[in-house]
Amino acid sequence: MREIRKRIDIVDSKILPLMVKRSQLVNNALNLKKKKSEIVDIKRINQIKKKVSNQAKKLGANPKLISDIWVSIIKNFIDFEKKNFKR
Repeated sequence: MREIRKRIDIVDSKILPLMVKRSQLVNNALNLKKKKSEIVDIKRINQIKKKVSNQAKKLGANPKLISDIWVSIIKNFIDFEKKNFKR
C-alpha cells in the first residue's frame, strides 16, 4: 500500500502544476467575459465530456469515472468564476 500511495503522490505532483495553469487560464477567460451568463457554456461542457470520455476509453480507463471527475473540475471552476465575476 505504501508503494501505491507513493506512486499516487508522484502523479499528483504532476497534476498539480497543470491544475494551477488551468486555473490561471480560467481566470484569464473570466476577465474576457462581459456578462455572468457567459460563465456556463453547456455546449462546450458537453464537448469536453465527450472528448474526455473517448480519450479515457482509448487509454483503457473507465470513461464514466474520468468524465465525472472532469465535470467536477469544471463545476468547481464555474463556481469560482461566479464568485469572482465583477461586472
